[in-house]
Amino acid sequence: MVANAHESPTPGSDEPVILDVRGLRTYFPIRKGFLQRVVGHHKAVDGVSFTIRRGETLGLVGESGCGKTTVGRTILALQQATGGEVLFEGKDVFRQDSASMRRLRRDMQIIFQDPGGSLNPRMRVGSIVGEPLEVHGMASGDELRERVEALLERCGLWRAAADRYPHEFSGGQRQRIGIARALALQPKMIVCDEPTSALDVSVQSEILNLLADLQQQFGLSYLFISHDMAVIHHICDRIAVMKDGKIVEEGSREDVIGNPQHPYTKRLLLAVPECDPRVDAEKRRERQRMLAEEIER
Repeated sequence: MVANAHESPTPGSDEPVILDVRGLRTYFPIRKGFLQRVVGHHKAVDGVSFTIRRGETLGLVGESGCGKTTVGRTILALQQATGGEVLFEGKDVFRQDSASMRRLRRDMQIIFQDPGGSLNPRMRVGSIVGEPLEVHGMASGDELRERVEALLERCGLWRAAADRYPHEFSGGQRQRIGIARALALQPKMIVCDEPTSALDVSVQSEILNLLADLQQQFGLSYLFISHDMAVIHHICDRIAVMKDGKIVEEGSREDVIGNPQHPYTKRLLLAVPECDPRVDAEKRRERQRMLAEEIER
């Protein structure tokens, strides 16, 4: 569990909305039989709506399989949406042609959950971080090398790391490489897809603090996806709780953590481990009681 709470001020209501998600739906076909006919649909995301303001972090929290990662990937058009709208600075993400979408991707980036699997093991770190700059024609030659080394240094690595391969780094260091790659194009918003779940607790705190520092320095907006309420509490300004493809509760960090309204939110909070074994045992008993009540209903 992370010790220090995120201390940056909550962006005020006067800040412009950078991302507006309206009724987002993403369904996957269920196929059966020899001919693989479609017999139904799995509603991974079913009518999700929320907004993110400039410089704000919205935490999207829920158990595995609730659809939160699909939300993040659909927003970035990495997964095709079934319906709904995603407006980024007023532009409809789903209605952009290839050239416009290419420009839009410079402002919307992602940090993946698995820091090892998201990095090409055959490429040196300098090429991994510098590739987005080359693809978008933003730097080349000596300028590219300098920008890559500066990014690595800003993310807590050393300049010579550009000449090494991903397998030569620890999990936390690989995630720093992933963060540097996401920052390369100077985006306005980053989808953080459980960026700390594969890391040790001590390393989690370092990565979360780095993300908070980068947000203050560059004015970034985050959609922070996680199943861990402790992590969400540490870094997020607002929280949206997701269950079975829908958002069941949304509000400020203080309201959702301090005064949860939905039973599912209460269960997520009860699942956060406590240092005091007596408090932890009491939370386990309360969790069991809530589950028993649901079964009876």
